[in-house]
Amino acid sequence: MKNSTIIRVVLLGVVAIVSVIALQTYWVIETWDVKEQEFNEKVNIALRKVADEFGKISTLPRYDIIDRVSHNYYVVNVNQAINKDNLEYFLRKELEEVGLHECFQYGIHNCSSGKMVSGDIVCPAITKILVAEEISSEELPTTDKYIYYFGVRFPNHGGKILSSMFPTLVLSGILALTLLFFSYSIFVILRQKRLSEMQKDFINNMTHEFKTPISTIKISADVFLNDNNITQNERLNRYAQIIKDQNQRLNTQVEKVLQLAKIERDQFRLKLEEIPMHELLENTLKGTKLKIESQNGTLETALSAKKSHVRADRLHLTNVLHNLIDNAIKYCKDKPHVKIKTFNARNRLVLQIEDQGIGIAKIHQEKVLQKFFRVPTGDVHDVKGFGLGLFYVNNICKGHFWKLKIDSEVGEGTRISIAMPLA
Repeated sequence: MKNSTIIRVVLLGVVAIVSVIALQTYWVIETWDVKEQEFNEKVNIALRKVADEFGKISTLPRYDIIDRVSHNYYVVNVNQAINKDNLEYFLRKELEEVGLHECFQYGIHNCSSGKMVSGDIVCPAITKILVAEEISSEELPTTDKYIYYFGVRFPNHGGKILSSMFPTLVLSGILALTLLFFSYSIFVILRQKRLSEMQKDFINNMTHEFKTPISTIKISADVFLNDNNITQNERLNRYAQIIKDQNQRLNTQVEKVLQLAKIERDQFRLKLEEIPMHELLENTLKGTKLKIESQNGTLETALSAKKSHVRADRLHLTNVLHNLIDNAIKYCKDKPHVKIKTFNARNRLVLQIEDQGIGIAKIHQEKVLQKFFRVPTGDVHDVKGFGLGLFYVNNICKGHFWKLKIDSEVGEGTRISIAMPLA
């Protein structure tokens, strides 16, 4: 994954997490405020009715002012002496009528002592058994605003709101877990990216270090092959040739790794030019034909495209041709039988390289384009390689905006088609 992609994922992830947390916080606070407002309105209605009841009993002037001292404590001015039994009866009745089934503690202001004479915790029948024993009474605070007043405290008010918000809190918890999982995923991605970069740097440095000994071995092999004493000795000449061939094979693999490293780092640049495909194919197939014939195989060409000029990078296009033809030769059954076609279709040049080899199973046809993937063959490794050829071909096709297609059947062979826009 590219660094720019990682940065975009992280930034978008951070923005998404912050946005979701902000939205969820706003949602919870807004829900709490709505519940608080609804509770306050119901309490005000009930306490106002309680004050009205005392106004009916007494003939003294009454000023029913309700003051919310805290989120769960109210005081009510009735401007007259208050009977304890009447107050409890009216409070229980009016609170139940407005739908507030919460436990409450009431207190009456004693003018002589200046303190609140607190009553017991009163719970409606629907909640009395469940919570009455868990709530303790406490001394209610006084106020300097009024003389004759009573206070009402709802000790379980916060818990009541939280219980009513249970579905919201559950969803918030699930969302929090999701965000934690997403954050952990980002952390894992970044860690894997760092390890992947370390691995790539190691491989690239290692392949660069290989270049010097490979060059030295090539020079030494050429010296052996040009020495008369070696050429006259059939056994030594054969060994020298093997050294040169295997050294060349190793050099090809190292060059391929270095080219792929450039592709993955976006450091390679295509030098596009107009190339006559048929001419390039003929030059490429000169050496290939000898190789196929040495294995008693056949090479057939059908270059029927009337327009064969394309815009491409000559070096990379040549490498693509060598990779595909080498695969057709390597993955044959007994003898390589390779057929190369060109034709025009919809203002494009279509190049097809077809073999009669072992073929590729359907489930592996997309995976063979991945880096280092090789079709599983159990413990048999008749064909050597790193699984980089088709990965390289696929990346070069993407860089040129060519369309690559693989058609294959196990045991029947493989046909690879590349559609290129005409120059």
